[in-house]
Amino acid sequence: MVSVKPVESKISPVIKCESVYKIFGLNAKKMLQNANGKVNAEVFQKAGCVVGVNDASFELFEGEMLVIMGLSGSGKSTLLRCISKLTNATSGKIWINGNDLLSMGNKELIELRRNKMGMVFQSFALLPHKTVLENIAFPLQIKGSSTKESVSRAMEMVSLVGLSGRENYFPRELSGGQQQRVGIARSLAVEPDIWFLDEPFSALDPLIRKEMQDEFLRLQGVLNKTILFVTHDFDEALRLADRIAIMKDGIIEQLDTPANIVLKPATEYVRKFTQDVPREKVLKIESIMDPIKDNHKLGDLRVSKDSLIEGVAESVLSQAATIGVVDASGKLVGSLDHLKVIKVLFGDKTLKN
Repeated sequence: MVSVKPVESKISPVIKCESVYKIFGLNAKKMLQNANGKVNAEVFQKAGCVVGVNDASFELFEGEMLVIMGLSGSGKSTLLRCISKLTNATSGKIWINGNDLLSMGNKELIELRRNKMGMVFQSFALLPHKTVLENIAFPLQIKGSSTKESVSRAMEMVSLVGLSGRENYFPRELSGGQQQRVGIARSLAVEPDIWFLDEPFSALDPLIRKEMQDEFLRLQGVLNKTILFVTHDFDEALRLADRIAIMKDGIIEQLDTPANIVLKPATEYVRKFTQDVPREKVLKIESIMDPIKDNHKLGDLRVSKDSLIEGVAESVLSQAATIGVVDASGKLVGSLDHLKVIKVLFGDKTLKN
């Protein structure tokens, strides 16, 4: 059973997919029509077809980051390519800001990609004969911006991604992490509303990858883009996502918040996939805090109710007094006892809902 939890919102989605299929093979459309929506990957494979995406439906809202997670061959990158129309879906509906993507002509599609979409892939795809500044300015010049305008905007992006002083370097003079920053800056230069990222950090070593994740979260905090992010790394998904879609054999097994994916797996596959994830990686302080009983007994330390337990555990356990919990405005909304944190970290995970 597939579980796709909708976002509670009255706002129209930026991206909406409805029963999207991508079948590879000469008889793909005919096979799909004959299947009447009941696609069996083994049957299709025997007929010479490969199921890439199988009945994917979801909505993505403004400012939200949806991470599509899965192992190799799960269909995650194929789904992203269908939504960005780098490949054509075999069947289904895809809307971008209410516009039917699959009915767009080439001119409309080019305008959409130039003005609304930004894309970053695992391969940096930088132009080796151009400097950092020239690489970032290139898509702006393609759009028709003047040299002065494109250079000015490119310099803003250089500063945004932390490469000031390296704008005249060539790609060969940069580290892998710096090259990927250039790729990110280039995709942001055109001010896209929607950001597609396909395994953008997977080619980087672990330390640089962590730094780039930090940088990515910082950028999202500033820019508040609508993001579709593909990864095979579950820790990365947990760290970055507002919601996660776990895919297997082209099917979205579950789409939900990181906490619900781990704590309330919808299928046996998801349960096995998440069973070894430490709960402190997904549980927020809000889930274990208590009501305020006596302000005078609180210590000086304050933690956000939205903080992950993993991120504040060391600070909390180093304090003797009860901890005050605050909301985004700094208002005191609860208290935190050390024992609650210890129970999460060391085995007793009996928490209030």
